Amino acid sequence: MHHVNPPAGIRREDRVLAEVEAARDEIVAFTAEMIRIPTVNPPGACYRDCAELIGRRLGTTRLSVEYVEAEGRPEHTAEYPRVNVVGRGAAVPGRPRLHLNGHFDVVPPGDGWTVDPFAGVVREGRIYGRGASDMKSGIAAAVFAVEALRRAGVDLEGAVDISATVDEESGGFAGVAHLCEAGIIASDDTRYAIIPEPFGPARVCLGHRGVYWFDVIAHGHTAHGSMSHLGRSAIDDMGALLEAFRTGLAPELATRLSALPVVPEPSRRPSLNVNAVTGGQSGEAAQSPCVADRCAATFDRRFIPEEPFEEVRAEIARLVASVEGDDPERRFTIEERMVVHPTSAPSGSPLVAALSRSVETVIGRPPELVASPGSYDQKHFARIAGIEHCVAYGPGPLEEAHQPDESCAVDDLVASTQALALAVLELVGF
Repeated sequence: MHHVNPPAGIRREDRVLAEVEAARDEIVAFTAEMIRIPTVNPPGACYRDCAELIGRRLGTTRLSVEYVEAEGRPEHTAEYPRVNVVGRGAAVPGRPRLHLNGHFDVVPPGDGWTVDPFAGVVREGRIYGRGASDMKSGIAAAVFAVEALRRAGVDLEGAVDISATVDEESGGFAGVAHLCEAGIIASDDTRYAIIPEPFGPARVCLGHRGVYWFDVIAHGHTAHGSMSHLGRSAIDDMGALLEAFRTGLAPELATRLSALPVVPEPSRRPSLNVNAVTGGQSGEAAQSPCVADRCAATFDRRFIPEEPFEEVRAEIARLVASVEGDDPERRFTIEERMVVHPTSAPSGSPLVAALSRSVETVIGRPPELVASPGSYDQKHFARIAGIEHCVAYGPGPLEEAHQPDESCAVDDLVASTQALALAVLELVGF
């Protein structure tokens, strides 16, 4: 594509902002099209349909489009294929490359909706539907940020990639992690990455806390319920452990505070949540008189950068061992599910500076720099691809993610698209 000079007297930046505003209806329509494809995870439905919809749009933005299936991943099945789509510009020698990434999987709609969660309804300046906030509006913002640059005559084809990926809601292993492991996203050619997760047009998210998911299993001994003294209840033992977590660990975690600007404010402190407890004959319609010989609990421990992970793990192990030691018959085992380390863009990052300037141009004030209480795909950009200069910035209220009547203000969608376009222009423009 040849470079087109804007008319005399009109700055490139103003031309880009105007092109985004002119595309307002197109941006909303594309978001609605994506919402209407129910890419619900689990199980991972309709991924190919959504990837192809986005791929067709990327093709009109003049990026070369590739579909990447997560071959070798257990989630990638014939019934529910994990299909990612990547739009790439040809390399430009000596120029940095910027990657815009969003996930198109959404959580199940759940109950409590007053509108069809997959209709993409627009009402009173908001677009509604599962994924309207988290994060199909973000994908639309990324795509139209680059498209607006093209329409404004700014030649960026060689310096920007856009990917739309699967399974972020379940860890991103068949999505961004797969692309990073395959070398499609890599620090040797990509300097910057922006993930348009829903933090709203006035916030730039620098990173996220760490996650330690683990199970504790209490091992008891079954007996007839009428002679329970002959058995040992694993549920009773789990009760003692839960109480120790509540009275021993929770108050200690409340004394710790991160310097990372996590929002909302209470999430600047580490936390421990009990996700699930199952024991004995739970889930059985018919019950028999038995002492529960097994009880399992799943724990979600969120940790801050100031807590070394090995100490987080050891602290849990010490507490479990202490409760076990209170009774010579008591026995627990710990099984780990997932570990995600905290991550943050480095201080003084040119990506944060450029995006902050762009946001200020669009909304009239500098953005609030925040960090996420939960993890998202920045972890894979940082840990696998080695791309440190990665942030999240996108439309939609974080608080509406996974909620009934999830929505995004159209004005916020347009403003975020404008800020993304100006940031791309500053970071990789000619």
